[in-house]
Amino acid sequence: MSTSLQAVQAIIGEPEVVEDARTVETHPAWLRLKAAATALQGLQVKDGSVPDPADHPAAREHVAVITAAVAELAPLFPHDAAYLAALPRDFDRWAEGGFGVPDFLDSLVAFRPQEHRVDGIRHLVIFPMLTQNGSADRHVEALVVEAIWPEFIAALEAGDYGNKLFLSLRLIDFTPGYDTNSAVLFPETVAVREVPAFTWGAIFQDREAARYRRVVTAAAGITKLELPEDAAALLTDQDLAEKTFVMWDLIHDRTHMRGDLPFDPFMIKQRMPFFLYTLEELRCDLTAFRESVTIERTLTARAAAGEQLSGLEEQTRRHAKLVQYAVLFDRVFRFALTGSRVRNYDGLGGQLLFAWLHRKHVLQWRDVELSVDWERVADAVVELGEAIDRLYWESIDRPKTVHWLKAYELIASVVPPHPASAWAQGLPREVLAGPPRGYTDLVLDDEFPLSMFFEALGKKLKGVIESTAGIRATDA
Repeated sequence: MSTSLQAVQAIIGEPEVVEDARTVETHPAWLRLKAAATALQGLQVKDGSVPDPADHPAAREHVAVITAAVAELAPLFPHDAAYLAALPRDFDRWAEGGFGVPDFLDSLVAFRPQEHRVDGIRHLVIFPMLTQNGSADRHVEALVVEAIWPEFIAALEAGDYGNKLFLSLRLIDFTPGYDTNSAVLFPETVAVREVPAFTWGAIFQDREAARYRRVVTAAAGITKLELPEDAAALLTDQDLAEKTFVMWDLIHDRTHMRGDLPFDPFMIKQRMPFFLYTLEELRCDLTAFRESVTIERTLTARAAAGEQLSGLEEQTRRHAKLVQYAVLFDRVFRFALTGSRVRNYDGLGGQLLFAWLHRKHVLQWRDVELSVDWERVADAVVELGEAIDRLYWESIDRPKTVHWLKAYELIASVVPPHPASAWAQGLPREVLAGPPRGYTDLVLDDEFPLSMFFEALGKKLKGVIESTAGIRATDA
């Protein structure tokens, strides 16, 4: 692991910026802006336009409030000066053009938060956008966010886990599009006239951590799971959990573009069976798990050999162990039971991990209690990751549809498919000889139903999972 304290110190700076914007969520200008953006949403339709001319006077009033508030708040965010200068121009052009489909390309290109990865630094973010796992409408959303960038993460990113596009954020305040399950901020979701080169992508680790703490605490109680002391600490310490999720997502995010990849790793605009997305997301999570195992074991071996670890290395070692718990239990408990059963690829990933560990006798459900063989669990999880990596490597030499069939075979060998599945019974010859669309059309919405274990657990955990919509750190 190539960690450099000097590199970290070069990254950290601008403390006065953090101080200036620390209470912006109570600033009268922000409260006016938030109220105006929320009211404007009520006039917009799905594509972000305001089609009814009768609504235009009110829309102009809301835009005027927003732009005036941006001008008043801009001095608190000098690091975003170019963006906050471009933003009112985009709003004014939208209003002058009759509130058609909004185009905020100029302000989006000017917004460069990846250049200010400083722990605690804040951003004022306003765009017409949809919110993934939240609203599918491109409405004007406004947020106050704060970077989570501890020194050990800066050291990891400056060393072996470089990812210049990755942002870790905390939700401070927001409009209704984020009072949902959405935990990401992606430039791809902003309404623009043309697609620019994307230079950043953000995940709200505070929301991820808060959801994890609430759901896993409840699930551990329901299943009578006894957690090791360090795993239990994740459930009581929001700050510890947030930093753990930053490390997980830093490695996960960069994995999409690394490794043996037989296809576009983001699978953008591709129509394919949902279980392919299951394997890609799980591959990235299990890579984060495997790398964390390597980091933990390497640092532990050095310490056991008598070497004095630095403070940053001790933090890294601790969080590397915690990432393993986070991946395991977020996947098994929250992912498996969150959302509908319609092509739920993340849900299937949780089912696959649980079933794999159960079949390896690493995870046991006996006497109405869940138990884990803590000495063997890391190697068993890594083994599943290696099986997916092997599938990808072999599929570089395969046609796309053969890769699909082999992927299905891997999952179905662990998670039983629906008894009515055409895939499980063997696709008809005319489908096999036809275009890929025929394969996809025969995948059931719930191709891999929940097991009896998850059905029973879901009845007790459903309300807890639903209660995490809109959660933030202060709610955990």
